[in-house]
Amino acid sequence: MIAATLTACEDHMNSPNAVFPERINFVAERQYPEGIAYSSQLDRFLISSIPQGKVGTVSTDGRYEDLLTDPGLIAVIGIKVAGGRVFVCNSDQGRSDRSSAATTRQKAELVVFNLNTRQVERRTDLAALIPAAEPNFANDVTIAPNGTAYVTDSFSPVIYRVTATGDASVLVRDNTRFASSTFGLNGIVYHPNGYLIVANTGQGKLYKVDLANGNAVTEVSLPASLPGDGLTLLNNDLYVVTGGNRVAQVRSTDNWQSATILKYDADVYTGATTSVAVNNQIYTLNARIGETGTARDFSIQRFRP
Repeated sequence: MIAATLTACEDHMNSPNAVFPERINFVAERQYPEGIAYSSQLDRFLISSIPQGKVGTVSTDGRYEDLLTDPGLIAVIGIKVAGGRVFVCNSDQGRSDRSSAATTRQKAELVVFNLNTRQVERRTDLAALIPAAEPNFANDVTIAPNGTAYVTDSFSPVIYRVTATGDASVLVRDNTRFASSTFGLNGIVYHPNGYLIVANTGQGKLYKVDLANGNAVTEVSLPASLPGDGLTLLNNDLYVVTGGNRVAQVRSTDNWQSATILKYDADVYTGATTSVAVNNQIYTLNARIGETGTARDFSIQRFRP
């Protein structure tokens, strides 16, 4: 069991105020990373791998090293660091070294590693919470201050809830707002005012889930379609990776009933997926998402105001 008192806000909140480069280039064979986090304990970025099912680290000078491996990991998607632990979304879209007919679109798991021992502390089978006939794909995770993890499913219209002690449930199902004929729910963030913001990629919309009001789901009114991937909050603004080639800075003045797009940062992103806030800056992973092959060159790009 993981005690709630041992799990805190995401680790980047405690990161040192050091000077980071604007762009960090690194070499990692066939990494094709989808998720990014940051550990102040390790003083490293953490990145996942879709084909190889592992987590590695990248230093600010671009040195890559493997960090977490486990035979049960198929495709590591979203990751977060909190309270000395790494929270890993383990899924299978059928494009990984360990993919199988039994697990393709039928794998949704939250795996928690201890950052000190590098060992698995807990596995939570999220796919078991929905009917077996439904496809599933655990995509992204966010951690509340009390240690509760919230996980999106891109193939079924649900958000999962896993408490700090490992109790798992479907937080909310919405067959209309969370659905998509392509890729549905994607990035997710916990807002300190007590609600979640989640992206539906296929619909090009953001939704708010009010945890203090019966998990009520409302659409965030936007001036234009915004097919979001990763979501990151920093200084009350939401940074949305969109289209794989740009990051939108989005702001709300009415508690996320509506929002405006302040600007797009573009021209420096290649198959970008998601971001992490560190040192009061946004760093986005150039994952070359959608490619399949033998790429070894990737990068982490700072958002340019």
